[in-house]
Amino acid sequence: MASRPPARGRAARGSVAGFVLRLARESIPRPQTAMAEALDVDLGTLQGWESGRRPLANMKAGALLSLRRRLGLLGADPRVVGLLDPAMDADRIIGAALDASEERDLHPLALWVHTRDTAHMLAWALTGLAPPALAGRVAPPRRGPSALAPQLGTGERAQFFEHLRETAEAARRPRGGALLHRQALYLASYDRGPAAASWAAQALHARRGVLARRGWSEHWAEARSTATALARLGDPQPLLDFIERSLADDDTAEAANLNYWAYWLGSVQLPQSDDRFMRDRELTAWDPVTLLRGLVRGFHYAPGYVDLYAHTLWALLTAHPWLSAAAKGLAAELEERTERVLDGGGISERSRRELNVVHYVLRDRT
Repeated sequence: MASRPPARGRAARGSVAGFVLRLARESIPRPQTAMAEALDVDLGTLQGWESGRRPLANMKAGALLSLRRRLGLLGADPRVVGLLDPAMDADRIIGAALDASEERDLHPLALWVHTRDTAHMLAWALTGLAPPALAGRVAPPRRGPSALAPQLGTGERAQFFEHLRETAEAARRPRGGALLHRQALYLASYDRGPAAASWAAQALHARRGVLARRGWSEHWAEARSTATALARLGDPQPLLDFIERSLADDDTAEAANLNYWAYWLGSVQLPQSDDRFMRDRELTAWDPVTLLRGLVRGFHYAPGYVDLYAHTLWALLTAHPWLSAAAKGLAAELEERTERVLDGGGISERSRRELNVVHYVLRDRT
């Protein structure tokens, strides 16, 4: 990483949340001048929020809450408004990398377990690819040089990933922080440059010891993240092995997988400061229908991932067999997707058996 003094005043960058705020305004729709008047702020303040020069995360809690509620009253798209929190999370993670002013134990990746929405916000800033939740909501500007994404420049993107790699390496040391190491290493797999991908693959394969453990262990979450990151890099076998060895047929591990998915997909509302929530065997902290909806909408063919989705859907319907009757629209959508995956092939024998069970349950109860 380039040696320069940390710019502490810029530690909470706000470009991602600012872009989401802009989309919320455009969903009403209102121009900036009318929006500033409706929010009872001057035009410069609104422009500073939307550009990221005045990060939303720096607002007082009461003012931020008032802003969110006012957006809802003005008719902003609720799904866009709901992405302000993960966008601010992404801004904090980006700020920690670009300003290098956070102590390791205060790093945002060490303080809470991030969600899919946060990961999608980060990927948006890194690749320019809009999150699925914003599909169809990011329209080309009618005129002018307005950006289509809160994308980092080439130099900032390189600095961000270099910081992740350094953070992951430092966190491997004694007392470095298991959560920080796991999350930094997972996000480093988003860098698809040849050299970076090679580094990530080597770093992840160095953790194969955690993948060798059977059933539940204190390293289960790390093993899961390692296997999914390797699948992202094009090596699905560790994830298939993880399902077979460290997940299937172990009650604690099965519960941990459902709890993790529920949190990842937003069914668990409260932020979690560590991985202990995964061990809840009662499965009472989240709504099964919300989890089913997230799994169904994300269920598609991708090497390794499709098998994890298949097993999780089977486990969810096994734990809550009433779901297919209570959520008939989702069940019909899942039945169609299940048929396509079964007809397409390329899945493990376990996944085929489990999807056949899912398919039978759906046809039997809908």
